[in-house]
Amino acid sequence: MRYIDNNITDPYFNLAAEEYLLKHTKEEIFSLWRNDSAIIVGKNQNTLSEINVDHVKDKNIKVVRRLTGGGAVFHDLGNINYTFIVNDDKSFSDFKGFGKPIIEVLKSLGVDAEFSGRNDLLIEGKKFSGTAQCKYKNRVLHHGTLLFSSNMADVSAALKPKAVKFTDKSVKSVASRVTNISSHLSTDMSVEEFKAYIFKYLMKEEGKMIEGYSSLELEVIRKLRDEKYSTWEWNYGNSPKYEYSNEGKFQGGTVETTLSVKKGKIAELRIYGDFFGKEDIQAVEQCLVGVDHNQEAIKRALVTISLENYMLKISAEELANLLC
Repeated sequence: MRYIDNNITDPYFNLAAEEYLLKHTKEEIFSLWRNDSAIIVGKNQNTLSEINVDHVKDKNIKVVRRLTGGGAVFHDLGNINYTFIVNDDKSFSDFKGFGKPIIEVLKSLGVDAEFSGRNDLLIEGKKFSGTAQCKYKNRVLHHGTLLFSSNMADVSAALKPKAVKFTDKSVKSVASRVTNISSHLSTDMSVEEFKAYIFKYLMKEEGKMIEGYSSLELEVIRKLRDEKYSTWEWNYGNSPKYEYSNEGKFQGGTVETTLSVKKGKIAELRIYGDFFGKEDIQAVEQCLVGVDHNQEAIKRALVTISLENYMLKISAEELANLLC
């Protein structure tokens, strides 16, 4: 097994690195890595229905879609992520087996951790690790979080969506009672020390060296990051088809909106309300059909028309914020 200590904290890079290791290498892998503040959404999720858009923008939190299923999770530098990649397609359903080494590490530190439910690791009934996995040919990637000293207020705030209505068939995240591993240790340990301890414990009988990525690997991963994992198309546009509705009250009156989104683009849109306008609102609706369902794209489209003619005393920014 190859042991990789990845000290890069760019979430776009790190999710790209997992795809590279899964699809473009042949050896088995164990890697530890951390991300700067980020929300990592599951492969089958509707991104917008999982996140607090305003909080994400305000705090400059990156949002990245991963290859595996399951729910959305918040990462910060107080969280360690671990990745196993094995050459055994029979391991795909063995969440408990992948969790066993992590539980053994914690037990060696006097922490009574346990596997629970479908894919969670708990301490005293509280979740410190959620796991997910995917398969590529005969290779299985299993990864999970290890909440060590994460900011729990940020976890809660980032994953609380706005009070708008989504109708879709995406996989929904389930809120859990969570805890930090550091709260259960008998002696103080930094997140970096805990990371080093995991490597030492798991490698104690193998005599292997801890590696990083080669310069060639870094080049390939960065290309994958730039072309896929840092793009709006992958992180938002790849969401399943969904319906979205919202309402707001502005100086110009109340506005209600309902829209349908397919492949990240607005497919249908209706705007209702008690606002005034000299011209028919259908022109605004048609202007936005085919536009990416994000605020910046909507604002760019609205610049091409005189919104004041259709919605008196309602700005393009106010309408864009309502629509996304």
